[in-house]
Amino acid sequence: MEKITEKIKTKKIKNLIYGICAVVLVGWVVFRFAAIGAENARAVFNTSRNAADVGAPVYAVTVERETGTLREPIAVKDNRALVSGARVDKLARGQKIGDGEIVSVANNIDLNTGMYIVRTRNVADGLQYAIFQTDGYFIPLSAISNGTVMLNVDGVATPRAVTVLRQDDQNAQVDGLNDGDVVILSSVNAGDKVQVK
Repeated sequence: MEKITEKIKTKKIKNLIYGICAVVLVGWVVFRFAAIGAENARAVFNTSRNAADVGAPVYAVTVERETGTLREPIAVKDNRALVSGARVDKLARGQKIGDGEIVSVANNIDLNTGMYIVRTRNVADGLQYAIFQTDGYFIPLSAISNGTVMLNVDGVATPRAVTVLRQDDQNAQVDGLNDGDVVILSSVNAGDKVQVK
């Protein structure tokens, strides 16, 4: 037993053991790289690689000039509503509210309330919506970011500046689009490849 122990302690045996360990380690690394290469060769599905090659799946709408409806919330009590200066331009005489209509919109601020007074006829008390109908291009507000929308142009996300003419809490009437433009509703960056779902 002592002879075997002494032989193991010799430099020659130690070098042999280190060599075997090194060969096993190098063999394992080569095997892993070969396995990764084989997976790539089989085109294993990878969502980020697929999005870069084929295009990221996105939701989109094709816009056409149409008659659309926007709704402006207004709280009515006794056929009278108080409206801020930022919203008063969205309301006009004759505009429909539920079963009634707007009779008048004050030109000046009421000094007692600091608001504009809007008078209505045949409108129930509570939160109502003033209906505004017009012709134009209507898209969801979520598609607009800093006055820009993303369009699908030949499978590439392309930014287009738009001007919001009028909006409600969900949709906007915009200027700057043309019939047939495909507005991307999903979050993408300019230049990304896209495919509409």
